[in-house]
Amino acid sequence: MKLTLRYLLAIILALIAAPLSADELRPAVIELSEREVDEWVLEWKLPVAATRAQSAAPVARPVFPQVCEAVGEPVQRAAALALQGRQQLRCTGDLAGQTFGLSELLGSADAIARLIPLDRPTQTFRLTADAPTAQVLAEPDTGQVLRDYFVIGAEHIVFGWDHLLFVIALVLLVRAPWAVVKAATAFTVAHSITLVATTLGYAGLPSRPVEALIALSIVFLAVEVAVVLRSPERRTFTRRFPWAVAFAFGLFHGFGFAGALAEIGLPQGEIVSALLAFNLGVEAGQLLVIAALAGLLKVLTRAVPKAETPVLRFATYAIGITGSFWLIERVIG
Repeated sequence: MKLTLRYLLAIILALIAAPLSADELRPAVIELSEREVDEWVLEWKLPVAATRAQSAAPVARPVFPQVCEAVGEPVQRAAALALQGRQQLRCTGDLAGQTFGLSELLGSADAIARLIPLDRPTQTFRLTADAPTAQVLAEPDTGQVLRDYFVIGAEHIVFGWDHLLFVIALVLLVRAPWAVVKAATAFTVAHSITLVATTLGYAGLPSRPVEALIALSIVFLAVEVAVVLRSPERRTFTRRFPWAVAFAFGLFHGFGFAGALAEIGLPQGEIVSALLAFNLGVEAGQLLVIAALAGLLKVLTRAVPKAETPVLRFATYAIGITGSFWLIERVIG
């Protein structure tokens, strides 16, 4: 029982120790586009690790096909925790079978690579630490787009800390498995509406108030969890209508998803497929988090019942403090 308690506390401490830059879906992006026959431009945006921000050291270097040669010197400039660059290229022959991408990707980082020819469909690839370069295909692969954007959507829940903490707080508050699943589905439907509307240009909100409202949603749920822990019989608004609260806040989380997805971009000609796969990935990620947390809570309740309330109170205050920090930072920062 002591070992189980140690594992649970270790998981909670890992969440607290997570980076306070809430949204971790900020992958590198590299794009190879044809401007004229045999004339290409390689553009990249490489995130900078927070601990290396002052030296502006990127996590990777761009790699272009062997049949291409650089024209002039690359142009680079520092942006907010990122390095943006541009290189003119002259390429001879067919690029099919050639590779381009990044020299390396550290840890669990991902990147998006896009090839944009003049007279053929765009090709989009997801790069990983094991495969930091992509091989240009003779014809684009829709299945690849579906797979890649599904994984990106799932990762956005698992590694996007603000969305993740919202789902965790929702589970801690509602507890009943079926009610949690219905609330999470309402959350998915809501953020899908605003994500699609924003991506297609029918809606949009400035990122700063959206990020503040996302932080507020975490604080709101943390307060309700704290109230329920003090008075277990208390029927708060969210406990009575979890799906309605999840749907309402999900609309704002959708704008946040859209902002992150805008940085990655969507493949022309495959926008519908990519959006569908991304949303299915988000739902799969949510269900995975819910299942894992529900299992941990069940183990906690059975193995160390006396520790349940202290552990949950500790987790709730940690979530509330983190959400409050993000809220203050986004309002006055």
